[in-house]
Amino acid sequence: MSGKVVPIARPVLDHEEFEVVREVLESGWLMNGPKVREFEKRFAEYCGARFGVAVNSGTSALHIALLALGVGSGDEVITTPFSFVASADCIRLVGAKPVFVDIDSRTYNLDVNKIEDVVTERTKGIVIVHLYGLPVDMDVIFEVAEKYGLFVLEDAAQAHGAEYKGRKVGGLGHVGCFSFWPTKNMTTGGGGIIVTSDEEVAERARLLRFNGEVRDYRHVILGYNLLMPEIQAAIGLAQLKKLDRFVEKRREIAKIYGEEFESLDLVLPFEPEYAKHSYHIYTVRVDAKKRDSIVEGLNKEGVQARVYYPVPIPFQPSYREFDFVEGSFPVAEKVAKEVFSLPVHPALSEEDVNYVVEKVKKVLTEV
Repeated sequence: MSGKVVPIARPVLDHEEFEVVREVLESGWLMNGPKVREFEKRFAEYCGARFGVAVNSGTSALHIALLALGVGSGDEVITTPFSFVASADCIRLVGAKPVFVDIDSRTYNLDVNKIEDVVTERTKGIVIVHLYGLPVDMDVIFEVAEKYGLFVLEDAAQAHGAEYKGRKVGGLGHVGCFSFWPTKNMTTGGGGIIVTSDEEVAERARLLRFNGEVRDYRHVILGYNLLMPEIQAAIGLAQLKKLDRFVEKRREIAKIYGEEFESLDLVLPFEPEYAKHSYHIYTVRVDAKKRDSIVEGLNKEGVQARVYYPVPIPFQPSYREFDFVEGSFPVAEKVAKEVFSLPVHPALSEEDVNYVVEKVKKVLTEV
């Protein structure tokens, strides 16, 4: 195995993040304070939304958003089978049923042309996922949503800074949800946020995230304790200033990969005219028979390649009760056997990028 290791992801933190953490610690105000309120305001503005509600994770953001939108038992919510499991889990956690629609073979996002086929009288809304940082074709989504009176929730956990027709994702639908896990395009060390321009949804989300408290020790609904700590919000404010720069660096690396890999036996990421891809993950496809050997070979060479996601959500053991059969989502099932991802984060040096290119070419000739 090579002595050099190029990690699949790594947060970019410097003196500014360390300084703001120190400031919060010295203030003694660690929860429910001014940094969270400022971060909520700044991040919502960045997305083009009126309100932000910070929480302790991206999963909590999705969960609270669905509750704030009034989703519950007996409802159906349309979503993608090819994503991190939280996007569908949260539908189940509020008592509703996830209804999966197969994906597009080029974007890996939910196939917008198949959504209307599964709308029923129980359908409440659509949870779309901007997978790997590529925005979904939102105009078609909105046409269906308006026709049937559905909400549109953007799971933008992988798409900070991505754009659809010149507008930042997250602020496009009725509600947008983000994660700030350490591997994301920006991080707070964890945490998540809900953004919306619907004041009623924002207010209900605030109540739900903190025990239904309307003011000190006055609780008007049943809620949770899912607050974002002040330290995380302070880190988020520092990271938000750098987000566009981070995204541009990811795009620069993706451009190099695209030029270097163009002649290889790889299906490269697709960027439609309507989208600005933020490249949270740089994902390619190969022959399914070779995929695992290529991933193993790259890791042996010190290039951390990963598979996101090897098992579509409907076929996870936790979804066994739904009795989905092979062939239910043919595109997602095929793609899951062929995709793998390469390092594309802004901490990569020119030497790192060149190393990845060299090893990808080497391994593909050997497998």
